[in-house]
Amino acid sequence: MKTNRFLMLLKTRGALTAGEISKELGITTEGARLQLLKLTEEGLIQSSHESKGVGRPTQYFSLSELGNKGFPDTHAELTVKLIQQIKETLGDEALQTVISAGEQKAKLRYSQQLNQASSLEDKVRQLTEIRNREGYMAEYTKEDNGYLLVENHCPICAAAKICQGFCTSELNTFKFVLGDEVNITRVNHIIAGDRRCAYKIIPLNYE
Repeated sequence: MKTNRFLMLLKTRGALTAGEISKELGITTEGARLQLLKLTEEGLIQSSHESKGVGRPTQYFSLSELGNKGFPDTHAELTVKLIQQIKETLGDEALQTVISAGEQKAKLRYSQQLNQASSLEDKVRQLTEIRNREGYMAEYTKEDNGYLLVENHCPICAAAKICQGFCTSELNTFKFVLGDEVNITRVNHIIAGDRRCAYKIIPLNYE
């Protein structure tokens, strides 16, 4: 399935109305509705209604499970089989050893790429760029007390679902490369059913 701009918008922004979609994509609302109908019939998106006070409920569109599958999950089936084999053959401790080794390599690789960063925002920006190159569809925003790093896609989702040690390892890596003077908290988690993974990054002097 070839990803189009409607699916990309819903992937990165979450549920939207037809009006919001038409505004974002610079097309008419009627044009947006026709395309949304087509994608719904193909099973790539789904709709829901939300009541907001008096009046008709508002219709929102979001990606379906099939639509989400159009975004790559790196060698998902093979990865899951390998993880299961390691657990069954060598045990959980061996799997954790493999994850820890990968974490150490990630810390080294990320640190080398962030070593010229002159500020926290520069580090967050470069970390976002790294995650983008790795397929996480990452972005960040500056907030009053720090930053919000958002990952709209998880290319290792299938693996993470059966072994959340991967998610723990990623968070450990972020904490390592951003430094001890920063508090990082995961506030959204795809594995927990959220649309995205998101991390609050707050300098300790703001707390």
